[in-house]
Amino acid sequence: MSNQIKIMLLEDDDFETKAFEQAISKRINFLLVSKSKSSSEALNFVKEFSPEILILDLELHNGNGSGFDFLNKLPELRLKYKPLIIVTTNISSNIIYDYLHKDLVDLIFYKKQNDYSADLVLDTLSLLSNKPNQSQKKSMISNEEKHNILSEIINKELDLIGISYKLKGRDYIFDGIYYSLTNPNSTMSVFEYLSNHYKISTKAEKSL
Repeated sequence: MSNQIKIMLLEDDDFETKAFEQAISKRINFLLVSKSKSSSEALNFVKEFSPEILILDLELHNGNGSGFDFLNKLPELRLKYKPLIIVTTNISSNIIYDYLHKDLVDLIFYKKQNDYSADLVLDTLSLLSNKPNQSQKKSMISNEEKHNILSEIINKELDLIGISYKLKGRDYIFDGIYYSLTNPNSTMSVFEYLSNHYKISTKAEKSL
């Protein structure tokens, strides 16, 4: 399909690679254009195939280089577009997560979380790409399922960076992120949306 979203996978674990291959093959909106265990080879694949989504592991124990090497050298390619970058990792470190979230990656999936799977990653990517998540055997997921999946991902990201449920203002942060992801083309800013939604004054808005 000409409108398939092209994915590149940088992963050194054969089991994980197979899981992504099988998950992608079930979906008609995604196409795996390249896979590699080498960060340098993956950079060449980016130039060759222009993937729209990059899924990478940080540690390549059974490969060459690392996900960090790939991320650090990716700007040198001077791409004319910005691919969506997804990290899947066994590393659990708020310091590393904070570093990665500073304009390097879009989402981080911790492989040891209970519900982690290649399907979870792809379901989330379908939501972010604003294209139907169809498979050859399954119908599209419902709006309620989309809401639940995206809400779960946002909450886990907030947990990872230490924003507790007890923290005053977490609801504002959650709703702001949810709004920006589900309304990418809206002319209303996040601050304007939160102001209208929570009836916040302009003075209070600036303190968020």
